[in-house]
Amino acid sequence: MQTPSLQKISALQKQPSNIRNICILAHVDHGKTTLADALVASNGIISQRMAGKLRYMDSREDEQVRGITMKSSAISLYFGKDNKEYLINLIDSPGHVDFSSEVSTAVRLCDGAVVVVDVVEGVCPQTHAVLRQAWLENIKPILVLNKIDRLIIELKMEPMEAYLHLQQILEQVNLVTSELFTSDAMEKTSNQINGTENENSSTETVSHDWTSTLEDTEDRNIYFTPDQGNVIFASAYDGWGFTINHFAEQYSNRLGLNKQVLQKTLWGDYYLNTKTKRIMKGAQSKAKKPLFVQFVLENIWSIYDAVYMRKDKEMIEKIVKSLGLTISARDARHNDFRVKLQSITSQWMPVSKAVLNVVVEMLPSPLQLCEEKCKSEDGVPVIVFVSKMFPLEKKMLPKNRQRPLTDEEIQQRRERARLRHAEKMAAQSKSEPAITPTDGEKSEIKNTTDMIGTISLESSRDVNIREEKKDDEVDLEFVAFARVYSGTIKKGQKLYVLGPKHNPSKRNILDTSKLDTEHHKTVAELDSDEHITSFTVSDLYLFMGREVEIMEEIPAGNILGIGGLEDHILNSATISSTPACTAFTDLYFDASPIVRVALETKHTGDMQNLVRGLKLLNQADPCVEVLVQETGEHVIIAAGEVHLQRCVDDLKERYGKVDLNVSDPIVPFRETIITRPKTDMVNEAIMNQNLPAKHIQLKKFEDDEEVIEAGLVEVYTANKKCYLKIRALPLPEKVTCILDENQHNIKILDQLTNEVILDQSVESQVNEINVDTLEALKELKEKLDKAFKESGKNWRNAVNEIWAFGPRRVGPNILLNRISDYKRPNVWSSIERESSCKDNVRDFDNSIVSGFEIATLAGPLCEEPMRGVCYIIEKWEYVDQNGYIIQNSTIGENESSRLNTFKSDSLSKEGDDKKNGCNNEQDVNISSAAKQEVDNSERTRLDSCESNEELEISDNVGKKKQEVYGPFSGQLISCVKDGCRKAFQTQQQRLMAAMYKCDIQATAEVLGKLYAVIGKRNGRIQEGDMREGTQMFNIIAYVPVIESFGFAEDIRKKTSGLARPQLVFSHWEVVDVDPFWVPTTEEEYLHFGEKADCANRALVYMNTVRTRKGLKVDKKIVEHAEKQRTLTKNK
Repeated sequence: MQTPSLQKISALQKQPSNIRNICILAHVDHGKTTLADALVASNGIISQRMAGKLRYMDSREDEQVRGITMKSSAISLYFGKDNKEYLINLIDSPGHVDFSSEVSTAVRLCDGAVVVVDVVEGVCPQTHAVLRQAWLENIKPILVLNKIDRLIIELKMEPMEAYLHLQQILEQVNLVTSELFTSDAMEKTSNQINGTENENSSTETVSHDWTSTLEDTEDRNIYFTPDQGNVIFASAYDGWGFTINHFAEQYSNRLGLNKQVLQKTLWGDYYLNTKTKRIMKGAQSKAKKPLFVQFVLENIWSIYDAVYMRKDKEMIEKIVKSLGLTISARDARHNDFRVKLQSITSQWMPVSKAVLNVVVEMLPSPLQLCEEKCKSEDGVPVIVFVSKMFPLEKKMLPKNRQRPLTDEEIQQRRERARLRHAEKMAAQSKSEPAITPTDGEKSEIKNTTDMIGTISLESSRDVNIREEKKDDEVDLEFVAFARVYSGTIKKGQKLYVLGPKHNPSKRNILDTSKLDTEHHKTVAELDSDEHITSFTVSDLYLFMGREVEIMEEIPAGNILGIGGLEDHILNSATISSTPACTAFTDLYFDASPIVRVALETKHTGDMQNLVRGLKLLNQADPCVEVLVQETGEHVIIAAGEVHLQRCVDDLKERYGKVDLNVSDPIVPFRETIITRPKTDMVNEAIMNQNLPAKHIQLKKFEDDEEVIEAGLVEVYTANKKCYLKIRALPLPEKVTCILDENQHNIKILDQLTNEVILDQSVESQVNEINVDTLEALKELKEKLDKAFKESGKNWRNAVNEIWAFGPRRVGPNILLNRISDYKRPNVWSSIERESSCKDNVRDFDNSIVSGFEIATLAGPLCEEPMRGVCYIIEKWEYVDQNGYIIQNSTIGENESSRLNTFKSDSLSKEGDDKKNGCNNEQDVNISSAAKQEVDNSERTRLDSCESNEELEISDNVGKKKQEVYGPFSGQLISCVKDGCRKAFQTQQQRLMAAMYKCDIQATAEVLGKLYAVIGKRNGRIQEGDMREGTQMFNIIAYVPVIESFGFAEDIRKKTSGLARPQLVFSHWEVVDVDPFWVPTTEEEYLHFGEKADCANRALVYMNTVRTRKGLKVDKKIVEHAEKQRTLTKNK
């Protein structure tokens, strides 16, 4: 088939009812790109013979080397059926878990999905993930059961065994779909119940049955069944595929049966009664062959047996003749019988025709998805969603692509060449006598002139290209990967870019002239409260796989590329012709970045190129995170090992073009405390052992007067004017998980709380919040209250005592206020519409929070953030100079005078203005007899002098220098930080490691080697069930992220490539070893010895992190060591 022209594609783009926007989704190595090759070959873009080998949609070199897809790529295909022409916008997406963000960008732009499942491996982890993403984006899927040829060639199955196996695979896929639908239906029913309870105040109980939702939506056809036509049986590598309808048409004519009856009975427990020529039910009970086995599978098996197994040439000729096929002489003479097989099957049942038939019949068009979604008339606002920005080499753009010269351009070049040659000949004629050339010489001169002119033009063009490359080192241009949902986008059109946080209700959307002047900015120039910019459309592109074609306009319902947006969009955005449009919701990413490395250039002068390359990488990859740490290191965070390697390669070769030094992977840890264990390291009950009087962690705090008991300390500020009692407790696991899941809501809650404390209007701030956000905050409080109540009586009313969250005010740690006489507003005051509580907030309240935030951001073990720790402030009191405690009181009428006295006492040790650096000339001489009130103006002057390094004081004895402790707020922050760390250290300290969930499919022969590799890397097996009907085992294991580097390669080597793991971040898990553990019980001494020389895994992790951060590590280092020698005297 010939490739369709741009004019035909442009005409089809204006018919939204004949457009299909689809993406191919599957687990890695299930055959997505091979299937895409077959579809591309149907349009004549590549050879049919190269389908499955060329991997046309994988345009990157590393994709071809690794054999996996790493990015989503689109192509527009033409398909004709029943005198109708269709435009298929196809997106091929990755299957590797590290690149699941690319799947999200593809799914958002499509109306349907082709889900591919390998019938040998079955439903894999990424199959679950892509079905869930398709469900969340509300797109309709069809199923392709691929690689059926493996059942014949590799597993040597009989047709009946293959039929039962295919039934099981289909049931597994439908089970995943059923789980998604059931959870969604139950959630909707639960919301309806809650709404009914809120509306009805009566005490009558109303029963709800969620199964009624299932009955109401049965017509949605959410399940995959061959008789509905949404299941395709295929072997994309061999080029064949079919649906039930294909064989129903053939056998309805041969057997004289009704086609609709055959469509319903070809798949299922039906058989053909040869005597009555009627289709009967109960094939399994009567030991009959089902129709699918008799009419479909046996025919396919016979072709494979004759062509590939037995290589029977006579039988091959009979098959070709009976099917009415035409095999080329080249394929008939080919020595590889797999080529002959592919030539026969691809003509008999072409997979491209089967898939595209189902696509145009079963999947919706843009018009069917929503009536108002696909209007392209004049006056309709333009709405476009950009799912990602991707780089394209400038030489691949149509405007920079080399093209053949036209006749006019050739004629112009010839004229210029003649003129240059005439000038050259005229210059030579002045110095030499004229010679009349002959006719032959004239023709030679003419040809030489043309050649010289062409060469000179080409050389000058090459010089210009080289000069341009020198001026512009980055030869990439970012193109927006987008879809038009409304209107028609045209070149030169002025549009608005709306960020995800854009809210049209907050601005005067009718004043577009003001918007034009305010928002002609780039993303880097926008303020934090601005989410809209404007731009002019420079280029529109049509995706054709590895190439793009330029277009003048593209109507609604089509996928396109937009140029000129690299300064306006970072990753994704909404484009509209009016700022009154609401922005699309954010994309759902299944995998979160967890693996980080630090980068530096080998040559210091290349640092600017590295910074520019990191900006381009951050824009090109929606999943990678780029940041600069407090130490000044440039860090990238990737989703996995393969994703990390691709990012580093892109920085070296495409974006930065610099030589890099890449650090070892920086794996994050967390620090926590746990309750005292009941068993020791040899699983003996600790209560039955003769333990020392104190815990091992308390030994170094035995002489510390600040430690009252394990987890409770009392600390003083440096000037001994403030006293705090802090307790550290492990937070209940349920509470920690709730805090982890609601970090975004906690961030909003913290902003509201700060505004309340600053005495801003509660009602105005709450009214600006979205109703859904307000409900989410109230639901968060209810969840925390319930979790605290379930954790025991010690946590009762803890939800109303929350002072702050940390670290960074959104982390999974809590600061509680249990000071008896300090009733400050809690974090929920803002959403409960209480009046301003500023008068109830004590001075230096924020210093307590700051100290808590600093302490939870860097724990004492290895300066890693804390997780699951609760700090309780039990006392906060001031002490006068005589050592008496000043009774706490909130800021009221008497508080001002008390603070004046307190500050004057703490600052009374001042010298003259020469020492203290103040600009006034007053001296404050303090003695034991001189105590006086300080007025407000003088107190302001004293506050400005708190940070002096030295002051002189005078007393009855003489003068001496005394150290100044700095501002009181800083003293309090340092005091809280040190108190929190010390309370943490007196508890049972533990490290928390990030854990990968590892899904592996393997046979029984390699299970032992597989378990050995997992055990060697400190992993644990969670499940290891055998899949029914196969010899494959599904293994689910958990492996620490720090142990996962090289894990996939190690498994492939040990299992000879028969097992391939899929790693995805799962959770944080406590390393069940005390990093400071030493033997204490008799059993531990017997088992481990006095030195306990075995490696402490937690200690190894801790020392690794401390060494990387340059912290002190307790290691025995032998210096100036010499080998011991025995010297004997010469006899």
